[in-house]
Amino acid sequence: MSHNALQQLLALRWLETDAPSLSASVLDWLLEEDSMTRRFEQHCHKVTVEPFREGFVDAEAVAQEAALLPADAHFWLREVVLLGDGVPWLIGRTVVPESTLQGPEQMLQQLGTRPLGRYLFASSTLSRDFIDPGQVDGLWGRRSRLRLSDKPLLLTELFLPASPLYWTPEQG
Repeated sequence: MSHNALQQLLALRWLETDAPSLSASVLDWLLEEDSMTRRFEQHCHKVTVEPFREGFVDAEAVAQEAALLPADAHFWLREVVLLGDGVPWLIGRTVVPESTLQGPEQMLQQLGTRPLGRYLFASSTLSRDFIDPGQVDGLWGRRSRLRLSDKPLLLTELFLPASPLYWTPEQG
């Protein structure tokens, strides 16, 4: 993952879902309720994950995200690139309060190259509080607070230029 793309993800400006810049086709992607991994699989042969960073950080390192999560001293941070047929399509940044990592949710620390969506959407206890669309430098992104067994985590995603979100109907 390029340092620039991660900086762009962190610089996303959050929009209301009725913002004039959000077309119906972009909103269809950004407000996707199901797994983005599954959505990507409709546009390629294979979705893979390249982890960039995984580990515990203190609250200060994730201050922007921590404001949307319960107060905790430490957070599990996972930054990855999702690739469709080897092409980078999305950068994902997951912030999980240490208190969420109790019981089966400890598995969030052991995903490695497994897409987060494969784990999350296999759970019958998954719920979503909100999805916020965002934009930076002409790229689209979103953030979503999800809950596993009512324990929260925050996922922020930036759709890279090669992502199917930007394809014309002829490409899709």
